[in-house]
Amino acid sequence: MSTPASLPAPRVHRAQQGLLSVFGSTLFQLSGIFMLSPLLLLLLKKADVSTTVAGLFAATTWLGIFIITPFASVVTHKLGRRPTMWIASTLPMAATIGFLLTDVLWVWFALELMAGVAGGLRWVLAEAFIAEFAPPGQTGRYIGAYATMVGLTFVIGPALLAWVGPDNAHALWLVIALLAIGLAWTALIPALPPDPDHHTAGIGLHGLLSAIRAHPVIMLAGFIGGFFELGLASILPLYGLTLGLGASAAALLVSVSGIGGTLAALPAGMMADRFDSPVRGRRTMMAVCAALIFLSTCASPWAVRQDWLIWPMVCIWGAAGGALYTLAMIDIGSREKGMTLVNATAVLVLTYTLGGLIASSASGALLERSLASGFPAMLMAVAGFGLGAMIRGRQPRSA
Repeated sequence: MSTPASLPAPRVHRAQQGLLSVFGSTLFQLSGIFMLSPLLLLLLKKADVSTTVAGLFAATTWLGIFIITPFASVVTHKLGRRPTMWIASTLPMAATIGFLLTDVLWVWFALELMAGVAGGLRWVLAEAFIAEFAPPGQTGRYIGAYATMVGLTFVIGPALLAWVGPDNAHALWLVIALLAIGLAWTALIPALPPDPDHHTAGIGLHGLLSAIRAHPVIMLAGFIGGFFELGLASILPLYGLTLGLGASAAALLVSVSGIGGTLAALPAGMMADRFDSPVRGRRTMMAVCAALIFLSTCASPWAVRQDWLIWPMVCIWGAAGGALYTLAMIDIGSREKGMTLVNATAVLVLTYTLGGLIASSASGALLERSLASGFPAMLMAVAGFGLGAMIRGRQPRSA
């Protein structure tokens, strides 16, 4: 296996600059975005907007991501990866300036949709850049470190909002400053050589279908990860309240899940780099993560009477779910380049968010109607299906 030292010096320098630029831009951009999201909801409630409308406003971000992700490769193919990344970094700052200049609700929805579209492009491209710039044999380490940093921005953004104060008139200006610094970092991303598959890789729907056919187990891993990390995290406060926890403890469940996912990403990535047979090793780790999720869901029927069980369960869901997504991205990043990598990353993002949306939408009704049987049955069915697929996919054809 080649090492970074064996590569030409200009290529090593470009890779180092690229990694530093993507990490720096993402740190400031996402910290600003995760400061902005709760601030906007608080401003809407202060303006006496109904909870239903505020919820629809929050969902508009995900709508934007869903709209653009299938077309991320089309936009990237036409504009190039660096210009597309610059656009994805500029639009959130433009949206935030718009929030500062107007109070018209429909304009806010349009601006939030625009920011969601930009977020979807950034999500796909940033992870593809990390995979492209990572030194040979160290893809897992850098993708794991990137996932850990993204998890930290979920903490940094709200913490900055609490420090400044949501009623402070300068809060939006701080968001704009963070986004501007992130944009400046984005401008430092170096040029990549022409994509080797620029004229041969499918784009749009054809490219997405090709990625699904090439990596079906990996995409399923993204779905399972999104279901248990992203989707269940959104309903954990409701789950905790239904089990009889207090409001503060129920809200803390989200933090426990987030901490699990954040802490698991880097160790999972570093471990994935150490196997003699990397592809088979990653698939084995995915099977282990799926097994942990399945075993933890088997304890969920007893959580109704033993509410202490919810804490380790939630931590495992966040940690193993986050590790599944990280390992899936490592697998794609280690084996694909160019537009094919962009296509595969876009599908992984879609399956991850789809898993989250299905989990959050289906869980509410089950928690209300069948806490002790229906909700655990759904969790065990999804986890069991994922475990079976991960075990069958431990020996991929391309290993």
